Amino acid sequence: MNNAATIIRESRTLLKKLTDQVPKSLYSLERQMFIGNALLRQISDDQRLLLRRLVEIFLLKMREMNASDIDMGGWGARKHIWLRIQGKKKPVPNFGTYDPNEIDILVQNLLMDNQRQYLFEHRNIDFSYSIRVNGGHPIRYRADAYFDLDSLSLNMRAIQMKIRPYQSYGFHQNVTRMLSLEHTKEGLILITGITGSGKSTTLDAIVDLNNRTVDAHIIIISSPIQFIHESQRCIIRHREVGRDTLSFKQGTIEALRQDPDIIVIGEMRDPDTIMAALEVADSGHKVFSTLHTSSAVESIDRIIGEVPPIEQERVRNRLADVLRCVISQKLVPARDGKLILAKEIMIMTPSILAAIKNNNTSEIYQMISEGSKLGMITIEQDLRRLYLERKITLETAISFANNKRRIQQLLQAA
Repeated sequence: MNNAATIIRESRTLLKKLTDQVPKSLYSLERQMFIGNALLRQISDDQRLLLRRLVEIFLLKMREMNASDIDMGGWGARKHIWLRIQGKKKPVPNFGTYDPNEIDILVQNLLMDNQRQYLFEHRNIDFSYSIRVNGGHPIRYRADAYFDLDSLSLNMRAIQMKIRPYQSYGFHQNVTRMLSLEHTKEGLILITGITGSGKSTTLDAIVDLNNRTVDAHIIIISSPIQFIHESQRCIIRHREVGRDTLSFKQGTIEALRQDPDIIVIGEMRDPDTIMAALEVADSGHKVFSTLHTSSAVESIDRIIGEVPPIEQERVRNRLADVLRCVISQKLVPARDGKLILAKEIMIMTPSILAAIKNNNTSEIYQMISEGSKLGMITIEQDLRRLYLERKITLETAISFANNKRRIQQLLQAA
């Protein structure tokens, strides 16, 4: 990477040579298949490595700029490379401009043959990518390649090199007891939030907590695998969907035969995975997973709503029996320009269990707001705390609240 200028110059020359060979009569999938099945197969391994190094220059530069994500390709990028820095996504003129055909080549060149065929078939693929600099630890990225008006677009997210210390979350001791295998041997724990809210970071911190404190077997099923944990007191297995197992559901079922103590399901993204997670938790294992929901109540309603009405009563009862804790989180802009974590925490109590079984989930929010002694807190209460500590502005507190009326009541009472 020392001679970045030479790599950029030589790779741009190669890209120009390759794009000139793409027939102008080809569109959409046919054009992509020509690039992958004909164009890239005619160049040498050294040339393919050169093109990868160009992308890696961008990836290393984004870390220097403290960017969380990089985006390129497709009509919407306007030929620029974009970075998300402190929550804001902007083009970076210094990276230069690249025609759609050039990005199509660069993106496909990052993929193996079987990954490329999957992309052609599904028009989208999640994968992981790593860079090893001067023999050091791999620098890892989570990537998603997808079609955008017939061209390829790519998002890559920087995976943190270090785990955020569990202690920095400031969880109540009751929450820690729920998250630790040392104290609670079974049950389902959910980490929820929108994309980019730090769910994976929190999940890694919880895995690390257990890795350092108990003697156990942890199986992580994810798409793709992000942070790679080193086994300490726990033996930790990493199984990437599409690479080590066929699906989240398949990996979850297979894990039952692998003598696990903790099963981490990267995302409950479909009814089959949700049902598998509930069954595994019901069998007496400790299960962690994530959902794209913004509150504890929404998480419960989402799981129940994912199954047909005829199945909902059974799922509602099973969920009430296995659910132990829900942590819903948001990354909100702080006064210093950085991002700060706001969270909602629900711990299962007899009254919440009854509310779920009786289909009275609308009552749970009030139970959370009154459960501070147990370690519970609503997102509005936590935003109020951050505002009173002068870490966020009044406008931010109101903007990121799920319940606008409730946050205004809390702030008026402050």
